[in-house]
Amino acid sequence: MLNDARLVNAAVVKSFEHETDVATLREALRLLALENERLVKLNLELQKALAEAKGDRVEQLELEIAQLQQTVAARNQKLFGDSSERRPHPAPAAEPAKPKQTGHGPRKQDLPIVERVHELDVADRVCTSCGGELAEWVGQFEESREIDMVERRFMDVLHKRKKYRCKCGGCIETAPAPRKLMPGGRYSIDIAISIVVGKYGNHMPLERTARSLGELGLVIDSQTLWDQINALARIIAPVHDALQLAVLAASVVGADETHWKLLGYKTPGGKTKRWQVWAITSEGVVCYRMKAGRSVEEAADVLGDYRGIVMCDGYAVYSSLLKQRPGMRLANCWAHVRRKFVEVDENEPGRCAEVLDLIGKLFEVEQRARDGDLDYDAVLALRRTESAPLIDAIHRWALEQRVLPSSPLGKAIAYMGGLWDGLKLFLEHGAVPVDNNATERALRGIVVGRKNHYGSRSQRGTEVAALFYSVIETCKLRDVDPYDYLRDATYAGLDGERIPLPGERDHSLV
Repeated sequence: MLNDARLVNAAVVKSFEHETDVATLREALRLLALENERLVKLNLELQKALAEAKGDRVEQLELEIAQLQQTVAARNQKLFGDSSERRPHPAPAAEPAKPKQTGHGPRKQDLPIVERVHELDVADRVCTSCGGELAEWVGQFEESREIDMVERRFMDVLHKRKKYRCKCGGCIETAPAPRKLMPGGRYSIDIAISIVVGKYGNHMPLERTARSLGELGLVIDSQTLWDQINALARIIAPVHDALQLAVLAASVVGADETHWKLLGYKTPGGKTKRWQVWAITSEGVVCYRMKAGRSVEEAADVLGDYRGIVMCDGYAVYSSLLKQRPGMRLANCWAHVRRKFVEVDENEPGRCAEVLDLIGKLFEVEQRARDGDLDYDAVLALRRTESAPLIDAIHRWALEQRVLPSSPLGKAIAYMGGLWDGLKLFLEHGAVPVDNNATERALRGIVVGRKNHYGSRSQRGTEVAALFYSVIETCKLRDVDPYDYLRDATYAGLDGERIPLPGERDHSLV
């Protein structure tokens, strides 16, 4: 039966060999998947009937059938389903229809207000009733608001430095020159900062930036833009190490990693080499390091001599590093565990409903702690009262499941079991979060950036990217304007002063 299906599928695939319409090909693939699923189900039913006729154990076959059905469903979900961690919820009871909202209304703006007074033309100052002259009604206006913009333009500034001399002829002084990023530099510090914020804050590729500046009258190429970025990076380079030390000074650190392309290097197979962005976070601070790999050596370099608690996912490198550092502990992420069960529940609706509801209640407890702005001691007391029984219930649920270890549900339970000690650590420390979402959010800027400018062209490019992403993302966490901070940091560096960290002047970062 399955051999016949393979022949039919092969014939169908051959008939679409030269088809280029994506919609047609996708529909054909969907129909093939449905037919394969039907035939697999029929084959399994025949195997079951044969086993019963032979008197074999049916229970094991039923588990294998369930596993194969999950595999088929999971494959179809990946091919045709939407990617989402949201679970379907029952539709709420019908309520009386409300008037449809047509918009979100005016957004609150933090902009300077400029008044513009509008006057009637002299010819229009005539009464429409008697023909008399209209006089100004002092203090009376019709007011309306409008968001406007000031034209952006570039200027070629000629700096003329006055010279001074003494009548004795023994001394000549010249007014100081404006500070530059590099000797003889042609572009101002403000231009360099705007390029940095555009690339690493707003994800603008340098080629696109060069075209945009050209439309405003500035003739410049991407290499010159990079020269400004690189010069600025050399001045504020000490900030990078300082941010890493600030993160590692915390009792709990989040860690995660994602890939980054190094465009100037190729693998032996000719593909663009992938580097890794390692992110470490603590409250209000994030630091990135770009490394050639994801090994224990890279993790050790990023985490330095840290001996506190590291919040992470189940990546084996962290547990390997733990063996080298007896003082360090791992806390693991419940959001990652939840994703495993959501994937199973998508293919077998209701199978994981109980454990997902229990995990959801864990997050509800954490939300109440945040809403109440509780200190760590109060958070810990709340967790011991409400979260600990939920953890026990999750453990009991896992032990009660009867599944094959190799099935999707079996793998999800095994994943959770392998991290169980780290998943319970938040019950011992109020500062430990239940998930690593803060670190994952900190990687969003990196992910958006690599989609726009694809990576870096050199190893120096990765170092500069890691520096400026660290600075800008920390500024965002501290509610500090990246442009203002980079300006202060640059002038401090040029003056030979210690460069403050974002928010440090306000004593908000210790």
